[in-house]
Amino acid sequence: MTATTTSPATTATGIDRSLPRLGQGFVWQDLHVGQRMRTFRRTITETDLVQFIGVTGMLEAIFIEDGYEGAAMPGRPVPGALTYTLIEGFILQTMIQGTGLAMLELHQKILAPVQVGDTIEALVEVTAIHPTSRHGRAVVTSRIDVHNQRGAMVMTYTATRLLAGRD
Repeated sequence: MTATTTSPATTATGIDRSLPRLGQGFVWQDLHVGQRMRTFRRTITETDLVQFIGVTGMLEAIFIEDGYEGAAMPGRPVPGALTYTLIEGFILQTMIQGTGLAMLELHQKILAPVQVGDTIEALVEVTAIHPTSRHGRAVVTSRIDVHNQRGAMVMTYTATRLLAGRD
């Protein structure tokens, strides 16, 4: 029987902490102004709408009543907040997972309606990076343009976040 040795980076659970982590987001040093990325696509379902309005309390007639007679358009519109949170979910899961420290500021414009059955995706562009004086962090600003399956821009927003850096 051979004894095993552990490296200084190995924890009591046997996981070597020096190995790269799958799904780890970007530290600010890995980004540059003008860098562009796109998110995955996501088709919004009736279940997404029902669960979202149930959790948030957005029980407005246009969202809860199919065929609401006072609606400005046919179909099943979804709250702009649902569109925003789905895109932010993609960004969280990929770009800032484990490195995003805080959302500092958000400016948003909703340009066109999104309905159940629409497929959305976003283009993310890094527009500014400002390193801070504390712990290698930086304030990173991005413009996020959300498009539907027809290529129409349905939302645009600018997000300013605090991101971790390398020590």
